[in-house]
Amino acid sequence: MLTLEKGEDLIIRQCSGCGTVQTTSIPVDYYRDVIRAAAYSTEMSTFRRQQFNDLNSRYDFDKKKVIEIGCGRGEYLTLMNQAGWDAYGVEHLQTSVDHAMKTGLRVEQNYLEKSDTRLNGAPFDAFVIFNFLEHIPDISRFLSAIRANLTQDGIGLVEVPNFDMMLRQSLSTEFIADHIYYFSESTLRRTLEINGFDVVESRVIWHDYIISAIVKKRQGLDFTGFTHHEKHLRNEISSFLDETGKGRLAVWGAGHQALATITLTGIADRIDYVIDSAPFKQNKYTPASHLP
Repeated sequence: MLTLEKGEDLIIRQCSGCGTVQTTSIPVDYYRDVIRAAAYSTEMSTFRRQQFNDLNSRYDFDKKKVIEIGCGRGEYLTLMNQAGWDAYGVEHLQTSVDHAMKTGLRVEQNYLEKSDTRLNGAPFDAFVIFNFLEHIPDISRFLSAIRANLTQDGIGLVEVPNFDMMLRQSLSTEFIADHIYYFSESTLRRTLEINGFDVVESRVIWHDYIISAIVKKRQGLDFTGFTHHEKHLRNEISSFLDETGKGRLAVWGAGHQALATITLTGIADRIDYVIDSAPFKQNKYTPASHLP
């Protein structure tokens, strides 16, 4: 069998639009699974403890229900619980899920394959994802699913390998088949922002090897002001028309603002015609309200 095994060429491309670097290879069969080794080191455990305590101080993670996306065997979940977090995990690899649950951790066997995937325990106040995003073929759908499982003011910690460091040191050995995407600070920020997250802060950690970003779920715009303004305008115009009596009424100006106001306020039945100085608008009817 060894005689049949051989390496593969990784073709690396950069998007001319967003600048993100990625391979064009078919994803590995196990891309949904988290296989973690560094989490067992004393140095990494110490680093994570300090990091989690810092998140408690700055963002109140110890008061939040937190989901780790791609939690492996639950190594970090244990540290999260020790930091006072209400920690949950989601992992695709069943053997890892079984191991985590045997140790009393709350882990769901699942993968955010679709944007409408819902996790047990959702919505969550916060999420963390450690060196897993770069493995995901459809990042937009994946991040959309994360957003859908967060509260309105959800916050998150996103970490990926630092491509800036790879590029600066010409580390070709860091290209591996497992990683589809290679993020710089700028391309990670851009990817997160176009998928519904605002980046609160971003920095390089762990010997320059990891980009660590704090993100917040972007709030949708509040359009209710338009409705309130339309109602106020309707009342103001109606009151004015009531005061002017029942004579014939003309509106000066057939610009888009005037025409929209006539339609939105529902006063077309009180208007006889519209006057405008532009010849190409004369001897025609207004759209929607059909006034001469």
